[in-house]
Parts: sequence; C-alpha cells; structure tokens
Amino acid sequence: MKNIKYLLIGFLIYSSTTMAQLKAVVYKDGAQVLHGFAIAPTKKSSQKPGILILPAWKGIDKASKDIATDLSKLGYYSFVADIYGEGNYPKDNAEAGKKSGFYKTNYKEYQKRISLALEQLVKAGANPDNIVVIGYCFGGTGALEAARGQLNVKGVVSFHGGLGKDKARANEPFTAKVLVCHGADDFFESVEVLTAFQQEMRDSKADWQMIYYADAVHGFTNPEYGNDKSTGVAYNATAAKRSFEHLKLFLNEVLKK
Repeated sequence: MKNIKYLLIGFLIYSSTTMAQLKAVVYKDGAQVLHGFAIAPTKKSSQKPGILILPAWKGIDKASKDIATDLSKLGYYSFVADIYGEGNYPKDNAEAGKKSGFYKTNYKEYQKRISLALEQLVKAGANPDNIVVIGYCFGGTGALEAARGQLNVKGVVSFHGGLGKDKARANEPFTAKVLVCHGADDFFESVEVLTAFQQEMRDSKADWQMIYYADAVHGFTNPEYGNDKSTGVAYNATAAKRSFEHLKLFLNEVLKK
C-alpha cells in the first residue's frame, strides 16, 4: 500500500509539472472586450519562445486551442487571439465571410487586433523579441498581415490562408521569415493570386518558402471539416501531419529555445 501511495504522489507531481492548461484571458481594444487563451510551456527555457495563433474565419475553435496545447508540449508559450470580440462572433458561414472580409479589407484594424494579442502573449511570459505568428485560413491571412505590417515577430506561418491583398497596396520589405503551407488542390486561391503573392515575396526581399501538399484542399489541417474534397474544404491527414512537421522545422530555425 505504501508503494502505491508513493506512486500516486509521484504521478500527481509529474502531472502538475508536465500538463499545461489553457487559461482564459480577457483583454480589450478600446471598449471592445476580447477573449483569448494563453498557455505556458510544460518545459520552460530562458529564451521564452512564443507563438501567437490566429484562428480561422469563425473565430476561436477547438483546432486553435488544440494547436496551442500541442505547441506548449514542445516548449512554446502560446496565445490564441480573439479577432472579432465579444458580441461579434459569427453564427454561420455567411456571417463569418462578412466579418472576416471586413478585416481583410480593413487590414490596419486586423493588424491592430494582432498587435493587441501579441501584447497578451508577452504578458503570459513570452520574450517579445522571440515570437512567431501562425494562422489558419482567415488566420493565415492575418499571419501574413503581421509580416506586412512589420510587427515585431521573427516569422509567420500561413496554413491554407488567403494570400491575396489589394493590388493598390505597395509591396513593402519583409523582415519576418515566411512559411506558407498550401493545398495543391485549393481552388479558392486562383493562379493569379498565387502568382501575385509569390511576386510580392520577391519584391519584398522576403526569406520565404511555400510548400504544396498533394490532394489537399482548403482547411486540410482541421479534422472537423470531414473528407469530402468536392466541397473545397476538407481534412487531409497526410497533409496535416506533414505541415505540422514543416512548422516544427521552421520554429526550430527561427526561434531561440
């Protein structure tokens, strides 16, 4: 019985030191209340690397929380950003399209919400000079906007994100490194948009890489999207796994640990 007691105590100590928990964080943009989630790494380092996660077009979801938890196990502080704010969360795809479209058009407002989330990531413990922004779908657009806005980040990663921007906007220099993980069969991003984005990267003298995943369409990282490619939005387990490995390689290159 004594041995069992010691084993139980040991397990509880081990669990408390290795199992990080998402913490709800309330913050504001003026009068607008925002609700994000922070999580500390299970194994901390003096470099305190941080990752800001920008969710897809419906806002914070299970997928964005799951990736934050996964990254905490790899040694990163993470924060899941709330772009829309209390009272503005989309109820369906139509609302999501309208609300995300507002921020794509009013990109300065998007960059501002990203900046506020970065502040929360730093408050949660991350080194302000050792941060990467990652995003999914609409959030992938946001990750690129963090780089376009020259926010203080080392790199950005877009997973099946919208790559286009207004043609009237100049191609400004990029200081953040860029990784784009893109479904080879994603028809939401036209050849024209892909060509313009790659030219933007060249004009901006960016350190960039773009990886295409075979048989993958939009949303390939999220199991909740199902497997029907014909809808244009579907999960692809192989692409999801490969893109996560590419993310880890990128983070190991860009962030100090």
